[in-house]
Amino acid sequence: STIVVLENVQETVKDCMLIMLVENISGLSEDDGDFSVEMIPEIRAAVVTFTGNIAAGEFAKKLNQNHRAKQQNITARCLELTKSVRAENVPPNTPSDYITVYFENKKNGGAQVVDVQQLPDEDAAIITFNDHKGNA
Repeated sequence: STIVVLENVQETVKDCMLIMLVENISGLSEDDGDFSVEMIPEIRAAVVTFTGNIAAGEFAKKLNQNHRAKQQNITARCLELTKSVRAENVPPNTPSDYITVYFENKKNGGAQVVDVQQLPDEDAAIITFNDHKGNA
């Protein structure tokens, strides 16, 4: 899959409006399973995941030039691949070995963990994998 992040999405913007905007620009259909949209209101963003073969860079460029997107101040960028994820709501005093085994379990991704950096003040941890496929 190919992922594009939409930024500056105001809380008043509904997901159905974004879906139509993506459909208008891409020519694809959410109903047909060509893509999905996940709203992330905490950071005023949305994630568009395309299931087929689409030039994400071209889509982002078209969205950034689209007058409706400009009206809403919405911008698009391709999501860069990363080897690390942030896990939140990690109970205090959770052993890093437990976090490693959890993420290496097939039910939870099954990827090889190379590092766990705990952030006890934030009840979080940064988990770094051997390659970027483990954090999907």
